[in-house]
Amino acid sequence: MGFLMDGLEAEDYDRTYTDRELLRRVVGYFWPKRWTMLGVASMIVLGSLTQAAVPVMISWGIDRIVHGGGIWTLAGGILLAGGLGWVFNFVRQWLNAKATGDVVLTLREDAFDAVLERDLSFYDENPSGRIVSRVTSDTDDFASVVGLSMDLLSQVLVVGFVTALLFTRNVPLALLTLLIVPIVVGCALRFRKIARSTTRRAQRSMSRVNANLTETMGGIAVAKNFRQEQRVYDEFRPINEQSYAVQLRQGFTFASIFPLLFLVAGLAEVMLVLAGGNAVRDGGLSAGDWYLFLQAVAFFWFPLTSIAAFWSQFQQGLSAAERVFALIDATPRVVQTDALPVGRLAGRIEFRDVSFGYSTETPVLENFNLSIEAGETVALVGHTGAGKSTLSKLITRFYEFSGGTLLIDDRDIRSLDLAAYRRQIGAVPQAPFLFSGTVADNIRYPRPEASDDEVLEAAIGVGGGDWIEALPDGLATDVGEHGRSLSMGQRQLVALARLLVQDPAVVVLDEATASVDPLTEAQIQEGLDAVLAGRTSIVIAHRLSTIEHVDRIVVLDHGRIVEQGDHTSLLARGGRYCEVYNTYFRHQSPDYRPGTGFVAVTT
Repeated sequence: MGFLMDGLEAEDYDRTYTDRELLRRVVGYFWPKRWTMLGVASMIVLGSLTQAAVPVMISWGIDRIVHGGGIWTLAGGILLAGGLGWVFNFVRQWLNAKATGDVVLTLREDAFDAVLERDLSFYDENPSGRIVSRVTSDTDDFASVVGLSMDLLSQVLVVGFVTALLFTRNVPLALLTLLIVPIVVGCALRFRKIARSTTRRAQRSMSRVNANLTETMGGIAVAKNFRQEQRVYDEFRPINEQSYAVQLRQGFTFASIFPLLFLVAGLAEVMLVLAGGNAVRDGGLSAGDWYLFLQAVAFFWFPLTSIAAFWSQFQQGLSAAERVFALIDATPRVVQTDALPVGRLAGRIEFRDVSFGYSTETPVLENFNLSIEAGETVALVGHTGAGKSTLSKLITRFYEFSGGTLLIDDRDIRSLDLAAYRRQIGAVPQAPFLFSGTVADNIRYPRPEASDDEVLEAAIGVGGGDWIEALPDGLATDVGEHGRSLSMGQRQLVALARLLVQDPAVVVLDEATASVDPLTEAQIQEGLDAVLAGRTSIVIAHRLSTIEHVDRIVVLDHGRIVEQGDHTSLLARGGRYCEVYNTYFRHQSPDYRPGTGFVAVTT
């Protein structure tokens, strides 16, 4: 049991909905398609009537044949009923597919919109493969249950029509046919709780498989580089085996209900054969009516036994809907108190007693204070885990701080229109991400309406544009998936040009540490100069050339500011910055000699 449940716990944002809540949400999605669904219902009724008419006509035909004649009339009636049934079923399936397709389209768009609205902390805590599973697989499961519902409704209507007819032929036999209904319905309802639980675990196990596959595909180059294919396979195998075991248990659970239901149906049929045969022998029932009762067992019990099969799939659909709605309803952590217009920011930033932690147990910042003037370039340096990236994530409003106030131009960042605010915050991560398309498409990404001339101007503004000549098709070069057709240095230059097109008031830059050739490094530095000019800039510094020219260096240690100043004065002080410099930057100095101690500063 432990193996089956390992890793299958609910996500933090999961919630439990009652069947009534889920059905209300589902009906809400179908309500705009109510007229189409009314057409589906009409076709179901007409199709059920034609389906129920067949055994009635056969019953009538048997009695006619007993008394001689009626065979051709019977054949014609059955052909007519079959033809009409085909037409009604075709129209029903077409209308149902259209309505269901539209609903799934809307549901998937809502789920995808919710994914886009989630905070970055949401993606830190939840594997992308599991999120993808909810947007794709779970919406498909929801769609399939709608079609099953329509099929079951059709069968139930057939049962209703046939049952009404049975009471007109022989009341005692009709009551005998209905006698076992409470037992079957009770079994199906009792089965509901365990079906929902088993189905939910099966879906979570499939989400783990999807998450593992997504991660593997994303890191396949690393795995092959280190020849770790076997290790990747060994990690996938237990996850896949768990999914197999959970789904096998689901199959056993669902299969266990059918023998019981078929046993009940068999007993009912035996009673009808015995009671009906005696009634025919005694003259109280015609042979045709006896046939009708025996056929009614198939018509009657097939939908009832299908309820168990349908109920498992229905529970799977409800579980899928529950997972999709949980994704849509996930509570955001970044909450704005107002949506005041932003205007063009000057870029003055102030942290006042700000506290933050990625978890409540491990705070990163406690009562943190820092002021950055408009147009100032500040470099953040410190050992890994000092809080450099955390500050950038708070400024870009990707995370919610737990205490204090973060001001931009003396206004609380939480009171501003978030979309308008982020349009004026330009962020370049350490490993720039490029979307599939051309170089020009990626440069234009922050402003799709930007003209070709603006894109070219931005590209030339980064390193003089010499890097464009190295591209096979210039700005029309296809970057490939994740920009893999370009070198890391070229991706960095594209990201900087993209920032120039955006024209933000505040720039948050996590400099790349990737090794590049001297020419590309010079182009990147020129690009940085163009991007940082005239803007408030917060740089997580990895290059000596950057920290040497910033207005101020802020040295962090475990979420605290331990030193501030320019490069020369901080080195002369011989404090914490000197330690960080010798660790991270000293080897980049032209005066550096391996094996020597601290590099003296020359002025």
